Amino acid sequence: MAEHPAYPVGLRLSGRRVVVLGAGTVAQRRLPALIAAGADIVVVSPEATPSVEAMAEAGEITWTRRPYQDGDLAEAWYALIATSDPETNTAASAEAERHRVWCVRSDDADQATAWTPATGHSEGVTVAVLTTDARGRDPRHTAAIRDAVVEGLRDGTLVAPHHRTRTAGVALVGGGPGDPDLITVRGRRLLAEADVVIADRLGPRDLLAELPPHVEVIDAAKIPYGRFMAQEAINNALIEHAKQGKSVVRLKGGDPFVFGRGMEEVQALAEAGIPCTVVPGISSSISVPGAAGIPVTHRGVAHEFTVVSGHVAPDDERSLVDWPSLAKLTGTLVILMGVDKIGKIAETLVAHGRSADTPVALVQEGTTAAQRRVDATLATVAETVRTEEVKPPAVIVIGEVVTVGPRPAA
Repeated sequence: MAEHPAYPVGLRLSGRRVVVLGAGTVAQRRLPALIAAGADIVVVSPEATPSVEAMAEAGEITWTRRPYQDGDLAEAWYALIATSDPETNTAASAEAERHRVWCVRSDDADQATAWTPATGHSEGVTVAVLTTDARGRDPRHTAAIRDAVVEGLRDGTLVAPHHRTRTAGVALVGGGPGDPDLITVRGRRLLAEADVVIADRLGPRDLLAELPPHVEVIDAAKIPYGRFMAQEAINNALIEHAKQGKSVVRLKGGDPFVFGRGMEEVQALAEAGIPCTVVPGISSSISVPGAAGIPVTHRGVAHEFTVVSGHVAPDDERSLVDWPSLAKLTGTLVILMGVDKIGKIAETLVAHGRSADTPVALVQEGTTAAQRRVDATLATVAETVRTEEVKPPAVIVIGEVVTVGPRPAA
């Protein structure tokens, strides 16, 4: 007769006694989930791995330093039997059967009364996968199914619509430097769950094509506004759609709080009583140089790097940057939004002490298929930008780190 499949169930172990026999690598892998479940955990073992010992020292578990004895499973709700001695495991399994304690046995699953599923988590959802056919148990296959489902939920390729009422609000998502693969897992998932997406020009545009047809995509650059009303109009659009009960994603390039006016949007939403979630993004100030083979720091070369907005020239009264002080630093200077001002910036840095021979790299459309790198020095960068027709968006890196890596192909 065919064996009946296991009945899946979620155990609520908070505050309940759980006994773990053995403190080797199996227990080490299983204990964190039991700790997260809030179980009252007793580990019985004469020895333990350093990680398990650290859990005991931190008070997360109680470690009884001796071999298993009959009676150890009394009053337990759940047991994990994972010693290296088959006879001990058999005896403990028999005790668990007598006391009607659900137990998992690491050395012989067929002799256990419970099986541990392959589990994973994604934003409030636990995915647990069990093999239903005992004769064909394949832990690697089960884990692969788990991984595929969890990865799909995390990156938004597996979309499970919410059918209960969702809390309306705005997610301020940093989309990264441009390559759609460089958005965070959380950002991609929120994008997949959105009703409305208000996107910047510099956001990862390729991701918008993956959205379901019902999602309304609004190009922030095309929202009607006067010259000085851009940010206010975007704020109003976020508030308007959120008040309609929709889940709104504000998709921004890079990180929302690195020259992205993200806090202005957070403040506007807070004043309107709209809940807002901020999802950090990979800033182009680090990722774009990295994609072009330039480390912003390097041992023996640069011990610091400074990120500066170059949208205002050094001699402009609106500038908040202390350019003379920056010229005295020996580390890396990364300039965003500075292509059209780089001539004046270079001139100012040299005037205040930075060598005219300091290497400069301009990385245009970084991390995208159109990426290109143009090298110069502070003395030549203004002319190089003109002759090479470097256009925004481009990240400018100034410092000796420019020459550390392999030279770019001609």
